[in-house]
Amino acid sequence: MIPVETHDVSVNLGNRWVVDHANLELHQGEMVGLIGPNGAGKSTLMKTIAGLQFYQKGVVSVLGKEVFASYHSTLAKDVAYLPQSHEVHWPLTVRRVVALGRLPYLQPWQKLSAADDALVDEAMQEADVAHLADRSIHELAGGERTLTLIARVLANQSQIILADEPVAGLDPNHQIQVMQLLRERAGNKKTVLVVLHDLALAARFCHKLYLIHKGKILAAGEPKKVLSPENLAASYHIEAKYSPDPDEFYVLPWKKI
Repeated sequence: MIPVETHDVSVNLGNRWVVDHANLELHQGEMVGLIGPNGAGKSTLMKTIAGLQFYQKGVVSVLGKEVFASYHSTLAKDVAYLPQSHEVHWPLTVRRVVALGRLPYLQPWQKLSAADDALVDEAMQEADVAHLADRSIHELAGGERTLTLIARVLANQSQIILADEPVAGLDPNHQIQVMQLLRERAGNKKTVLVVLHDLALAARFCHKLYLIHKGKILAAGEPKKVLSPENLAASYHIEAKYSPDPDEFYVLPWKKI
């Protein structure tokens, strides 16, 4: 069974096809990057997979079930979603925000078990926010807030992780840390999909990339194939520099064309 599949999925917003006949396959053990210029449809497609955006055409399948045919409680256990906006509207402590990742496993008014508490502690350690546990999330800097919400995703222990720009606003150290965490999750028989603007991180950490341009999948496959000079020129209108070492691929956006 393929964990996530979309077949000819199309989403119309404001009389415009924001996603146009998109076909994706996300396999167990993969970390997949969704890349493309601003307004290409990346976030809309991710929300569609998460069951948060209605689509007019096609089919989205998550763990063998059509996404809108799944119970919300089941989907919340199967899929952990980190939205692009990292706002938290309630003045919760960091620990309580991270503990929300365990909510799909609890009955109404049920308290966290010792096992749940252990998973929350582990997630805070992994995301480097354990020292902030008792701070209000509203007191945190933007990067610290982002790491807290990533810890919430990790605490969920879901089979599928969808993260929309998870490294936005983070310093290089924490960008690498977050990408390593997500890559490790994929290596632990999970499926990870990330929306990224940083092509260097996409090339280094993702097993596979989907390049979206004007709502359509322009290219798909391993990073070396997708991040070709032709594809970067067609989608981003840029030139890039590439690693001279064929065994260690990287790409550095260089100039506008």
